[in-house]
Amino acid sequence: MTSARKPTGWLDIHGHFQVPKSEAAAREGMKAFHQACFLVQEPYHWQAEETLRYNDTAGVQLQMLSAIPPGPVEGLRQSNDYGAQMVRQWPGRFGLLAGLPTDNPDACLEEIQRVTDRKSEHYRIPADGFATSTVYNGVSLADPRLRPVWEELHTRRAVVHIHPNALAPPQHGLPAPLVEVALDTTRTVVAMLYQGVFRDFPDIVFVLGHCGAAVPVLSGRLALLGTERWVPNPQGLRREEVEATLRRLYVDTAATAKTGLAPAVRMCGVAHCVYGSDCGVPCSTATTMDENRSDVGRFEMENGIPPATIGMNGWQLFPAAAERACQHPWTKEAV
Repeated sequence: MTSARKPTGWLDIHGHFQVPKSEAAAREGMKAFHQACFLVQEPYHWQAEETLRYNDTAGVQLQMLSAIPPGPVEGLRQSNDYGAQMVRQWPGRFGLLAGLPTDNPDACLEEIQRVTDRKSEHYRIPADGFATSTVYNGVSLADPRLRPVWEELHTRRAVVHIHPNALAPPQHGLPAPLVEVALDTTRTVVAMLYQGVFRDFPDIVFVLGHCGAAVPVLSGRLALLGTERWVPNPQGLRREEVEATLRRLYVDTAATAKTGLAPAVRMCGVAHCVYGSDCGVPCSTATTMDENRSDVGRFEMENGIPPATIGMNGWQLFPAAAERACQHPWTKEAV
């Protein structure tokens, strides 16, 4: 991306999608939501055109799509292929963070290769990065068996988005997307810290959803107490390493900007904060996404940060997507 060719709209790193499904399947999904105390009002269907119309009103030029459906790897591959189809259809409006089956390191390595193979019919435009779930089919991202996966992603200097476990059970009668998303992310990221994942693979760009969850708020506590003798520390992390490691992380703003950006900026700096909407899931509406986006702008204004800094930061992580966006000029008539 040269200085003469830059996208004009925002990049949204945190957008979701779903493979098309029947009305009956959507109703079954709604029942499952209700059993998890997630009281969606109607069956949910994702539509690319509707997403693009919203993005036009929100000033989002390109949105990274991600989905990590649980279950057999065949379903995840089908999901990635559909996401890649959306990118081929709208190369200047969508990118793909390919979901990884992190319960199976060998399958993970195969999927990384598959979604970046330009000779493949599906991936003439390769995946822009990768999406992971804190816990996938019961396996945590902190599991040491994933080390070969991190080694491969480190070699590729890949962008890896960490999303909370969408299937976390409700607590105290409240749905997981309300509170558990933050606690689940925090537990996993801290476990990865003590496993040495972030230290040993510094060329992976890790992006934490939802302003880093509670990690920024706890970063000072982790630095202060995390290397004391009473804390198990198998990798021998030093306090300075803890602080430097957390500073290298990136966060997105999904649904948490109002109170989440201040601690995130203190932990990792404004340059490591990228816009995320959490678009494409039933818990996000145009109203809530608009308010969260306004919170991003308000935070910039109140802290002397140039307008749209956070909304434009994500382009630096995805030069190929930025180039596509420049090749397909963004107009509201693009839908």
